Amino acid sequence: MAKITEVLSNHDGVARAKHLAAAGVSDFQVKAALASGAVSRVARGVYAVPGADQQLVSIRSLPAEPACVTKAKFQGLWVLEPPQRPHIALTHSRSYAGFVCHRSAAPPTMLDTVVQSLRCLPELDGLVIAESAVVLKDLSISTLRQRLSGRNDGRERRIVAGIVPQSQSIIECMARYLLRRAGFHVESQVNVPGMGHLDLMVDGRLGIETDGAGFHMDRGSFEEDRRRWNTTTRRGIPTLVVSYPLLRNRPDEFIAMVRDALNRLSTAA
Repeated sequence: MAKITEVLSNHDGVARAKHLAAAGVSDFQVKAALASGAVSRVARGVYAVPGADQQLVSIRSLPAEPACVTKAKFQGLWVLEPPQRPHIALTHSRSYAGFVCHRSAAPPTMLDTVVQSLRCLPELDGLVIAESAVVLKDLSISTLRQRLSGRNDGRERRIVAGIVPQSQSIIECMARYLLRRAGFHVESQVNVPGMGHLDLMVDGRLGIETDGAGFHMDRGSFEEDRRRWNTTTRRGIPTLVVSYPLLRNRPDEFIAMVRDALNRLSTAA
């Protein structure tokens, strides 16, 4: 017999009665869990563990399921910013105030989540979700292309064409998108002997390294970053280091910085 806490854990801490019953949880188990405080009834037919995500509680209490960018966040995909209004999947056409509603016959799969995001969100927001599904969750690009084969899916296919399976971070994805949109030729994960892989190479002359502070706070990472930057300098590859706040909040400044650096390289040559 399934344990109610395990079933709830598989549903991110919040599940409806039908999910518990389908997993083999008995009414007796539910009552015992309620009595012990291990589980709470948060809405009619909806149960949650202590500390469950309140947004998920509100969604499943409608009842509905997370969708699009909201589902992507729960699935651990790259998300530029949490949406102001949660996106939900519904099996009917009714709408709910305060939510962005998507019609869906079943709880969205990973593929559904990516396609919803590509169709619903701005290009860059959709791209980072789609690229992270490929990089982190092994969603194949061919599967995406097959799903987006309709004649009205041209925009989405163009975004998918920009996915790089070797991408290492959301920052790299953002920088590549902004550079390509500005008309630069961009290569990803370029091998530099003695250094490893440079995140991006612009017009074959200028390196771009993306700096996520959360990944560079320990001493070992700090020293490795300096070794990498010193190696690119010794090999004559001038390299700019860019951060998430720069790319997200000041993209024009980033592009101007890259253009200025390239112009100075041309003058020096």
